[in-house]
Amino acid sequence: QVQLVESGGGLVQAGGSLRLSCAASGRTFSGYAMGWFRQAPGKEREFVAGNTWSGGNTYYADSVKGRFTISRDNAKNTVYLQMNSLKPEDTAVYYCAADFSRWTNSSPRRKTDEYDTWGQGIQVTVSS
Repeated sequence: QVQLVESGGGLVQAGGSLRLSCAASGRTFSGYAMGWFRQAPGKEREFVAGNTWSGGNTYYADSVKGRFTISRDNAKNTVYLQMNSLKPEDTAVYYCAADFSRWTNSSPRRKTDEYDTWGQGIQVTVSS
């Protein structure tokens, strides 16, 4: 059974940084697209960042562009989200997602229904 497990969340002051990790077990994610989403209380889950199968193509929500960086280490079966210059509005539960249905497909994926496997989520809280 495939599992995605996020780590690295927590409480940080505005302007600070955090790095989230998402480790996959049960299956290699090499060759598959990965993404990060977030959901704030009372809001819908929204796209944050995505990374195509090769890692060579990354794309971001406008709200985090220039502050967040997604990367992957296929040897460790782990994808990362480096978050810098954090703002209170970045406070949310962050989810890692994988699309295991399309191998070596380079199309950007920004919608929740384009991913078929999700982590349990991890809280990120940014204080002002």
